[in-house]
Amino acid sequence: MTLRIVMLERDSVDASFRRPDVGHTWADFAWTAPDDAVSRLAGAHVAVVNKTRLTADMISSLPDLKMVAIAATGSDNVDLAACKARGIVVSNVRGYAVTTVPEHVVALMFALARRLPQYTADVAAGRWSEARNFCLLDHKVRDLAGATLGLVGSGSLGSGVADRARALGMNVIFAERPGASSVREGHVAFDDVLRTADVLSLHCPLTEETKHLINARTLASMKPTAFLINTARGALVDEPALAQALRDGVIAGAALDVLSSEPPPKDHPLLDASIPNLIVTPHVAWASQSAMQVLADQVIDNIEAFARGNPRNQLA
Repeated sequence: MTLRIVMLERDSVDASFRRPDVGHTWADFAWTAPDDAVSRLAGAHVAVVNKTRLTADMISSLPDLKMVAIAATGSDNVDLAACKARGIVVSNVRGYAVTTVPEHVVALMFALARRLPQYTADVAAGRWSEARNFCLLDHKVRDLAGATLGLVGSGSLGSGVADRARALGMNVIFAERPGASSVREGHVAFDDVLRTADVLSLHCPLTEETKHLINARTLASMKPTAFLINTARGALVDEPALAQALRDGVIAGAALDVLSSEPPPKDHPLLDASIPNLIVTPHVAWASQSAMQVLADQVIDNIEAFARGNPRNQLA
């Protein structure tokens, strides 16, 4: 059988996709609007998607579809139950971001603690040139050494951040799931982590239970000197609540690489330049050149494994 493979978001991964070593035809599109996904996948046996949504209704309109190859780890954009019911194999990529995401988290921690955006803006505005002293001390700088890092999620990414944080002299604690009846060894009760962490970093999946895990109540439980970092999923955070908390000084700062809507509308509540001590990067924590190439290679590995009757990294 010759596989017809269609990739819907070629420009979302800046890497080289080798052609699978199986009989196939290949078509790709730089970007696909939601309304065009079904028509572009008509007749396809394999759909390669990154963030394009594949709902149950869309899947029911694609009778030839046999596999969905997700060019990411997260799968909340694909209806896994609908795929399973149809016998459609869904495979994701894993482990490709174990260096790039933790490094981005550390960079965000430093940027917040050292007030890098504020000082860079001051220099660009000429304020250093106008200073009487040899330096500017307008923004309080903090050390990470000795600070406590609370991690929500102890998988490869959370553990990777932990390793780097310990090397910086930080104390690391892993949060137990909210509302858990018992606390696992090596973990700390979620509410206790909120109260004690100087930096709280999110590395858990988005589920019904974790949606808006960070909200007005949990933010109020954090130290007023604490920083929040989110490189996982945007909807883990109640975004209007975070914007208000930063304005009110409930916490000292936040750095986000993900938002609940991507790309975000221009009026997104966390794109207001007046919000103090907020850093937003455009979902690039995963996107080092080496990580993207590993991702691309895994996508093709997954397709080849499926074609040979031995699916890997299977979600459905």
